[in-house]
Amino acid sequence: MAPAGTASDTLDRPHFIGIGGAGMSGVAKVLAMRGARVSGSDTKDSPIVGALRELGATVHIGHSAGNLAADATSVVVSSAIRDDNLELVTARERGIPVVHRSDALAALMDGSRPIAVAGTHGKTTTTSMLAVSLRTLGLDPSYVIGGDLDAPGSSALHGEGEIFVAEADESDRSFHKYAPEVAIILNVELDHHANYASMDEIYESFETFVGRVRPGGALVISADHPGARELTARVTGRDGLRVLTYGADAGADVSVLAIEPHGLTSEVTVRLAESLGGAELTFTVSVPGRHYALNAVAALTAGAALDVPAPELAPALASYTGVKRRLQLKGTAAGVQVIDSYAHHPTEIAADLEAIRGGAGEGRVLVVFQPHLFSRTQELGTEMGEALALADASVVLDIYPAREDPVPGVTSALIIDAAARHGADVTAEHDRDAVPELIAGMAKPGDLVLTMGAGDVTDLGPEILARLQSPEN
Repeated sequence: MAPAGTASDTLDRPHFIGIGGAGMSGVAKVLAMRGARVSGSDTKDSPIVGALRELGATVHIGHSAGNLAADATSVVVSSAIRDDNLELVTARERGIPVVHRSDALAALMDGSRPIAVAGTHGKTTTTSMLAVSLRTLGLDPSYVIGGDLDAPGSSALHGEGEIFVAEADESDRSFHKYAPEVAIILNVELDHHANYASMDEIYESFETFVGRVRPGGALVISADHPGARELTARVTGRDGLRVLTYGADAGADVSVLAIEPHGLTSEVTVRLAESLGGAELTFTVSVPGRHYALNAVAALTAGAALDVPAPELAPALASYTGVKRRLQLKGTAAGVQVIDSYAHHPTEIAADLEAIRGGAGEGRVLVVFQPHLFSRTQELGTEMGEALALADASVVLDIYPAREDPVPGVTSALIIDAAARHGADVTAEHDRDAVPELIAGMAKPGDLVLTMGAGDVTDLGPEILARLQSPEN
């Protein structure tokens, strides 16, 4: 891989392997908007690929050595690209620089005032909240998000303002490449078991990230989450680092006084420390759940760290109405709402189910859950099953492998057995195509169906709606 700091010299004509991915497409989009001649490849066509083509990018479907243009100045990869990928092998044979996505994103942030959003959960939502609210205020930020806001390709934008908001991924330690003026850390938990063997390794990785904050910059971090509190203790006192905490803790710099749910929205009241203006503010968060309300408070604190007036930013946060796959309403049919969730870690599963329960009225919550990664299921399958017990009934699919090879003995049964031990109504379903019929037989008017997981379970939402709408139902 090219070392950090060299990417900017090679991004005039970059070729992205896996250009349609959530992280890769955002970097490609900003480069295209800045005038680079972008090309790339992906395994299948998609609306995201279409959006890139509209920006002038050349995108090939399928991977082939012939996809790599003769004048390519670099090949951009993520950690998901295998070493035997034909385009990657060809690039190395031809001596074309290979740049990791994180190095390309770091190069894009040069010359700006970056906010990097990190944490085990909530990165995409918090990054999106900042991007939308800062745009609402007319500050025209650039941003790269790990999900689409409202349309394919809306995961990134090149703005003319000085602020650059980026999601910072800890999964492969790539967030060590960034040098933010403000770093947000929402929470710190053990995940990504293929890369981290212990919480000590997690803490060390996040400490390295904090060490990359620019001199005089700020760390915005949760005062409530145990892992975040431990990390705060480890980094407080570092020269040139301003630490700003947020949360229900009365001593937090931005203290949450109340979170009042109102159906699928919340009203949040906070008090700012004197160093941040000392105001008491009440504002609306247009998505349900306490965890999303706290994400909004993190965004408010980060804006204040960059001297964006909190009384102006707080109401602007209401303009964020969600991001695809984060409790996204897919539609209603036969009196049944279908909502899609990216949750795949036990903490995320429980948080989204609690949020949905608060807005579901008298109906039942039915979950279609697809575990993501063999390594995660091996380590956290029991906890996933315990979290699913919060639903009225669950259908559990086979594990979505993504980049991993199967692990002997690791199947969805680990989750199903744990859920059953907690008294959950849980059904195993090995045939993904059978799910719409199964759910149509289970759901009644007033119920809410939640498709949940980081894999292709998201595609089942429209299929479930179509089956619910069919005359046979």
